[in-house]
Amino acid sequence: MPTPQSRSTIPFYASLLDACISTKNLKRLIQIHAQLITSGIYHHEFIRSKLVSAYASCTQMRQATLLFTFTNRQSTFLFNSLIRAYASLNLFSHSLTFFRRMLGANKPIDRHTLPSVLKSCAGLSALRLGLQVHGIVLVNGFVSELANSNALINMYAKCGDLQGARKVFDGMPVRNEVSWATMMAGYGMHGNVGEVLVLFERMVEERNRVDAVCLTAVLSACSHGGMVEKGKEYFGMMEERFGLKPGLEHYTCMVDMLGRAGRVEEAEDLVMRMEIKPDEAFWAALLGALGFIGRRWWPKRFPRKFMGAGVSECIRWE
Repeated sequence: MPTPQSRSTIPFYASLLDACISTKNLKRLIQIHAQLITSGIYHHEFIRSKLVSAYASCTQMRQATLLFTFTNRQSTFLFNSLIRAYASLNLFSHSLTFFRRMLGANKPIDRHTLPSVLKSCAGLSALRLGLQVHGIVLVNGFVSELANSNALINMYAKCGDLQGARKVFDGMPVRNEVSWATMMAGYGMHGNVGEVLVLFERMVEERNRVDAVCLTAVLSACSHGGMVEKGKEYFGMMEERFGLKPGLEHYTCMVDMLGRAGRVEEAEDLVMRMEIKPDEAFWAALLGALGFIGRRWWPKRFPRKFMGAGVSECIRWE
């Protein structure tokens, strides 16, 4: 029987754990966990379920799974937390294992369950399982949920079934920028550059919101398709037309694009005008653009402020 003190204490600690879930503050979570043990309410089922979700949100899967094992009421919410956390860490087999356990325990599926399951199917290129999950989406009436439809597009595209992805995309009554970006990225990863650009032009014509992810998909497609002038045109549109400041991923696409076309001086000029700190992926793209000779004249070309910004991981001086 809960005491009057526990009735007020449990909501208080639940709110603290909710804050840890939203901020992913592991240090604070450990402190709260210790307080729960000393306060004597650690074994309360509601608090324990919150702890599982909090550790999962902080990607501490060993602790989350251990607490889950000792939780009597393993709810849909808890299963969703673990399925989502494992998928976010690219531990797709673990994510699907918990999904199977959820089904075996006859727990109801809600609209938050399947996007992570579909992400795991995509990560494992498990088209057959993805088709079965698509059936579950339809049976449960989740097809109208954007997160589920977007996850279906991603799953089909990454499993190589572009026709299936496009069928889901075309059947959506409402789309958001994630829908467009995911479909364009799907075409791009399979080399269908023309379809990426046609889809992007349609997106703009229909006055849909264009975000940074959409532009990354377009620039990446231009890079792999050797469409340098078109890529430069879209890059220039980012601020002028769409009000988007180019991010590191856009500069990386541009350097890769210019390098593939042998336009090294333009790639160098772009680097010198950057206001963003480069990362390893950017330096790898630039080194690819420069070729082997770049290793010899790199120190003469680039200012010292760039040195150490991930470049040491990509280059070994001779």
